[in-house]
Amino acid sequence: MKICVAGAAGAFGMKHLDALAKIDGIEVHSVVGREADAINEFAKERKIPHAFTDLADALKQPELDGVILATPTQLHASQAIQCLKAGKHVMVEIPMADNIEDARELVKVQRETGKVAMAGHTRRFNPSHQWIHNKIQKGELKIQQMDVQTYFFRRSNKNALGKPRSWTDHLLWHHACHTVDLFQYQTGEEASKLQALEGPTHPELGIAMDMSIGMKVPSGALCTLSLSFNNEGPFGTFFRYICDNGTYIARYDDLVDGNENPIDLSNVDVSMNGIELQDREFISAIQEGREPNASVAQCLPAMETLNKLEKILEEE
Repeated sequence: MKICVAGAAGAFGMKHLDALAKIDGIEVHSVVGREADAINEFAKERKIPHAFTDLADALKQPELDGVILATPTQLHASQAIQCLKAGKHVMVEIPMADNIEDARELVKVQRETGKVAMAGHTRRFNPSHQWIHNKIQKGELKIQQMDVQTYFFRRSNKNALGKPRSWTDHLLWHHACHTVDLFQYQTGEEASKLQALEGPTHPELGIAMDMSIGMKVPSGALCTLSLSFNNEGPFGTFFRYICDNGTYIARYDDLVDGNENPIDLSNVDVSMNGIELQDREFISAIQEGREPNASVAQCLPAMETLNKLEKILEEE
């Protein structure tokens, strides 16, 4: 299977390249980047046959099966739609859009084309969250509250590698999207009650640097989410699951109980790498002609909730 990675030289593009290298039968056939010299050199170093600066040119390759989009958030929806209309399967990094109208349009085009379209909701695939999900599905756990912290230090416009970004990140439509989707996925319900607050807008970046979100689903489970780009300390997102039968803390692909005792996740899936497992699901769904876990249709409810939260923030 021949795959193109757009935004390949970025922080997450490289994570996808590393993940795809571990999946049998996959060839990274082409990459797309903004600057010709840089992406050509990148492709040469990685022994990737083709490099482009325009996604449209990459999509003209008849032998190409699918595309992974690790491009700026503002391009996600339009590029994913572009891929589908070109007859290619697509996985678009989270979020699939930065507004509800584009998200709905992407789901509509996926249904019209019948191609696999998946959103990069990695939390569904991290072994830590899979372990919790499996316990919930078996009736062994019920969430009382998810307490989540998403903390970074980004007072200048840089990516996860500390390099300058060509676009501005967003606490709500990007980072909160992870938790909103995971909470609704783990509980199997859409949030029925919402609250949201945000701090001052950064004078240069033009975005809120701190945010607080509260959610409740009809069964009564709560989610309390704190987000900041002002945090000096450990970076990342940390999830505390307070359940009827135990407390668990998930840190990406690792899981401990409430007393910091490690949980064995070795038998959860074929890898301990959430991004690799996400990519494996994308490839398998194409091969098997089925809807993937984290399809754009399955993730649309999270986007609807984000839209409601945005309206609350606008009224603040």
